[in-house]
Amino acid sequence: MIKKAKDPGFGYNSTENVKEIIDKDGSSNIVHHNRKFSVDDLYTFFIELSWWYFFILVILGYTFLNICFGLLYTLIGIEQITPSKGDLFKDFLNGFFFSAQTLTTVGYGGIAPKGILANIIASFEAMIGLLSFSFITGLLYGRFSKAKAAIRFSDHIIVRDFKEGRALMFRLMNSRKSIMIEPEATVTLSINKVDELGNYKRSFFKLQLEREKITYLPTLWTIVHEINEDSPFYGLSNGEMMNLDANLYVLIQYHEESYGQKVYQATTYNCSELIFNKKFKSSTAFNEDGYTILDHEKLNDVEKL
Repeated sequence: MIKKAKDPGFGYNSTENVKEIIDKDGSSNIVHHNRKFSVDDLYTFFIELSWWYFFILVILGYTFLNICFGLLYTLIGIEQITPSKGDLFKDFLNGFFFSAQTLTTVGYGGIAPKGILANIIASFEAMIGLLSFSFITGLLYGRFSKAKAAIRFSDHIIVRDFKEGRALMFRLMNSRKSIMIEPEATVTLSINKVDELGNYKRSFFKLQLEREKITYLPTLWTIVHEINEDSPFYGLSNGEMMNLDANLYVLIQYHEESYGQKVYQATTYNCSELIFNKKFKSSTAFNEDGYTILDHEKLNDVEKL
C-alpha cells in the first residue's frame, strides 16, 4: 500500500512549473524576502562564500583601508610622516604605503610618524590592523576546518528490470580517498499535481530503498528503489514516469574520518532525467597486484541491458 509522507518542510502548496527546493549541489533554492540581517550572520556569510569571492573581498577591504588612511595622512599634512614631494599624488602614495606598513605592522623604518596627530592616527590604524588580520585568520581557519561531504552523484537515474519487476537506481561515490563510515540514504519523492479545484498541491513519499544504510563505503554505492505495490511509481509506464512533474530529494549522511564527525550532502533529481532499460557500467577493476582500482570518470557510464 502506497503511503504518503508528511511535509518535509517544503510546504503542500505549489504552482505550475514549480522550481526545485534544492539545487544539484545541495544548496537551498529558496528566495528570502524581508529577512532581517544581523551581525551574527557575518560569520556564516564569509564562511559560505566561494574562495574567489572571499579573497577578492579581503583584497578590496585591505586596499580600501589603506586608501582611507593614505588620504587621512595627506590631509593632516604629509610632512608629519615624511617630507613632501611637492606633488599631491606622490604625497598620497607615500601616505598609502605608510598606511600599508602600519596596518600590517611591518614598519620598514623608512617612513615614521613625527607629529602627535600622525602618531594618534597610526596607533589607531595599528589596532585596526591587528583586529582585521585576527578576524581574517579566524575565517581562514573556519573555512578550512568546516566539515564538508565530498559525494559525487550520478547525473541520471536509471529504471531497469530488477528481480521480478523493475527498480529505480542511481549511484554515488566519495570523491576523496577516505572511506565513508556508516553512510545512510534518505530519498523523498515530491509530486506536483492539480487538485479538483484547479490548485496545485504537492504530495510527498518516502521511497523504500533496498538498503538505507551500510557499514562503510570504500568505492561505489548503488541506491535501489524497487517499484512494487508500495511504490508511488507502481503501475506507471516509462512515458508516464518521465512526464511526472516530480522531483526526488536525496540526503546522504555519514561519518567523515578526515574531520572526525558526521557530514551531510543533498541533491535532487527530476523525473525528466530518468533513463530506461540501461545499466551502470562497472567502475572498479583489479590491477596486477590485486588492488581494487576505482575509476572516478566512469561514475555516469551506462550501457544497454
